[in-house]
This record gives sequence, C-alpha cells and structure tokens, in this order.
Amino acid sequence: MPSVPFDGLTSEQPSDKSARDTDAYLIKRCKEGDTQSFRQLYHRHQQRVRSALYQLSGASHLDDLVQEVFLRAWKGLPNLRQASQFSTWLYRIAWNVASDQRRHFAQANTQRQTLSKTHPVEQEAPDLMHLHYQDLVQRGLAQISLEHRAVLVLHYLEDVPQKEVAQILGIPVGTVKSRLFHARDAMRQFLQKQGVQP
Repeated sequence: MPSVPFDGLTSEQPSDKSARDTDAYLIKRCKEGDTQSFRQLYHRHQQRVRSALYQLSGASHLDDLVQEVFLRAWKGLPNLRQASQFSTWLYRIAWNVASDQRRHFAQANTQRQTLSKTHPVEQEAPDLMHLHYQDLVQRGLAQISLEHRAVLVLHYLEDVPQKEVAQILGIPVGTVKSRLFHARDAMRQFLQKQGVQP
C-alpha cells in the first residue's frame, strides 16, 4: 500500500472531501490496493445489496451471499471500466450470486428427492407463524420465477430505474417492462388468494 503523508493527502488526492468520497475516487484507490477505500464502498452499498439478495434469495445464507458479492466485486475491480456505474455492476454481481445460489439449491433439492425415494424420511409439519404483510410479500416473491422476482425487487423495492435494471440483468428495457407487468399480475393474484386486496 502506498505511504500517505501525515496530513493524509497525496498530490494525487483531490483536496475537496466530497470528491474523495465519490465511488469513482474510492474505486481508483481500491485499484491502487487501498483496502480502506473498499471498506468505505462496502459500508456505502452493503445494505442495498443485502436488501436485494434478501428479496431474491430469502434470509437463508444471507450473510454468506452478501460476502460473496463483495468478494467477487473486490476480485473484479481491476476489470471495472466505468467506475461511475459501480452500483449497477454491483447489482449485476448480486444477481449472479442469487442465480448461482438458486441453481445450487435446485441441484441439492434434486439430490435430496432422489435420496428420499430410496430412504424415505418423515418430514416435520411446517412451522405456522403469525402472518404479516412482509411474510406475504416474501411468500409471493417465492412463487414467481427468479427473472420476474429480480425485476420486481430491483425496480420497486430498490428503486432502480427500468433502464438500469435492464443493464444489471443484461436484457432489453422492453423485456424489463414485460416482466414487471407479469410479476405484478402474479403478485396481485397471489395476494388475492391470500385474502388481501392489493
């Protein structure tokens, strides 16, 4: 790590504190090996990443998923070309981590089903919890495909514009709009079945 003079400023650092606090500046410092700058990026973005992953994947293994996103971000920073689009890039990593996790659980579930056919296991009754709105939303999100859930979560719960959602997911804006329409409709139907009028 480069040495820093006593006053904390080098000739390459902007003297304006707001300029030193931008993602672009912090990314530049990260690329130079400054782990403290990455720590600042983590603290700045981790809650939004955690929220998106929670909506996409649920609470199970959430800390591990968030850690995986930021580990991939750290490793991928040298290849990031447009530091101004860091949050979009970070959401893309979160989407990839959620997709990988979903594939992993699907494979594990298939293996469990195969094992349960050869060695039947008695399953416990589902845990009955007091339902509230957030539980209904989570259950509704679990009922729709990951592709539809991703656009719904990013656009409505994370307030990401449709154009940026398209960039994150690598799909056209028209596809984002279509998926939003179908996802809203599926959520509406689920909530109506649960006795809630959206």
